[in-house]
Amino acid sequence: MASIFEELNVRPVLNAQGNRTLLGGGTPSETVRTLMDDSEEFYVNLGELMDSVGHRIADMLGVEAALVTSGCSAALAVGAAAIISGDNQDNIERMPDTTGMRSEILIQRQLRVKYDRCMTIPGGKLVEIGDEDRTTVDQLEAAIGPNTAAIHYLAPGDRTPGALPIETVIEIGHAHDVPIIVDAAGQVYPTDLLSAYVNMGADLVAYGAKYFGAVNSSGVLTGRKELVDVARKHSFIGFEDSSVRSFGRPMKVDRQEVVAVYGALREWLTMNHEDRFAAYEVRISALRSDLTGLSGITLSDYPAHGPAEGLFIEIDADVVGKTAGDVIEELRAGNPSIWVREHQDDNGLAVRMLTLKENGEQIIAQRLREILS
Repeated sequence: MASIFEELNVRPVLNAQGNRTLLGGGTPSETVRTLMDDSEEFYVNLGELMDSVGHRIADMLGVEAALVTSGCSAALAVGAAAIISGDNQDNIERMPDTTGMRSEILIQRQLRVKYDRCMTIPGGKLVEIGDEDRTTVDQLEAAIGPNTAAIHYLAPGDRTPGALPIETVIEIGHAHDVPIIVDAAGQVYPTDLLSAYVNMGADLVAYGAKYFGAVNSSGVLTGRKELVDVARKHSFIGFEDSSVRSFGRPMKVDRQEVVAVYGALREWLTMNHEDRFAAYEVRISALRSDLTGLSGITLSDYPAHGPAEGLFIEIDADVVGKTAGDVIEELRAGNPSIWVREHQDDNGLAVRMLTLKENGEQIIAQRLREILS
């Protein structure tokens, strides 16, 4: 029987790249899928479900409040909206018209990514600070003005040369009564990162729930209760279960997704992650063994520091006759298409195990031998 992808004439992908939205995010565990199936038995008042799950998540993480959203970007959008509008229904209903509201969101040049644009959906105006090489304390202080609503921070940040550390940003922001909103999309391991930024003093923190085992189209906003409560008003559920005409109606989640976030987070916080990495190591060793002996490549654990979750393959283009980019293109061109993580600066690629189906490393090894031989 043909698979649905064959029926639709779409090539299946072996995902050795990671939890990427373009590839579908991730694969919920059997436990999470069972919870999602169980939620189909009855319809439910989504307002009650959202609030109950939000309370449970806040308790699990030890934070004041939490809100399930349709991804990390949606969490940033409704979070920024909450900061800009405050708990004012007229302001909420006028957005994205932010006339008369403080709407500027400061963001370090070194920490710019295209995802930060989602904070402009409710009318936020991104103001870039810093120069080509670094952002200084003086530059941040000088940028704070009467129209400053918030300071954005892309976590973890400390790995980015020239960027101010989050502790400094929080200290300066709070000294000027300016809240901090953090994009911590994939910062879910070690698990204490799910509360670390709030504990540092960040006012709102957004996560992608796909990174801890929920579905692609789900996320979580955590932080100060008064701000999360306003973010709820901006969200689809605030539109649906109240008289507020908020902008967030298009960014809805279904009951199955809300339950998946709850179940996946509970599983993520209680699982034995040492066993998880040990399972990766077995597969990494098998892939390393299958590729050993090929000329022009150097093999090492990925990442270089911390528990290994994949294999890094450095390509010597002079020996192989191909760059890492060439190899990646050939991997993607096959059927199934194979997606790996590219590292152009190191002329290499990483095969990550966390989203790679069981025994997928064997298929990748065979394809790499064909390409590199």
